[in-house]
Amino acid sequence: MASRSINRVILLGNLTRDPELKYTPAGTAVCTFSIATNRSWTTQDGQTKEEVQYHRIVSWQKLAELCGKLLQKGRKVYVEGRITYRNYTSKEGQQRSVTEIVLDDFIVFSDGKRIGTTDSHIAESPATMTESSMPMGSEQPSQQQESSDHTPVQDGGKQDVNPDDIPF
Repeated sequence: MASRSINRVILLGNLTRDPELKYTPAGTAVCTFSIATNRSWTTQDGQTKEEVQYHRIVSWQKLAELCGKLLQKGRKVYVEGRITYRNYTSKEGQQRSVTEIVLDDFIVFSDGKRIGTTDSHIAESPATMTESSMPMGSEQPSQQQESSDHTPVQDGGKQDVNPDDIPF
């Protein structure tokens, strides 16, 4: 019997750039973006230090299309996924390695505005947006909300994409 293991990453940070949405030759959507997470601490001599880590995030299929529509540079986002490592050969012929988070879920913190929907029931309570319930044409902020509201987005865990189809 095989033992169980877990590969789970949870991050809360700010987008460092706008998402980049592309399509593989087979037509599968893939979206990449980066988030920054900060950590601060006080040293023994009383100085405050800060450290910033940058994380590369990749999403696939409908979730990738949602990221392309809902995310933008500077916005706070909560992401869940799994960490992956891969190697490739650059255009210059050099071997490179990449560490990235393959996105499973994300929540966009919208500074008091609901993002991505105009449904009236959304104005009353936070809603979970899934790829089947998300109106694809509604990409503008619409409803005014309390400042703590956020919109969860989930993928369903389906990722049957060949890594050779990645366009970068």
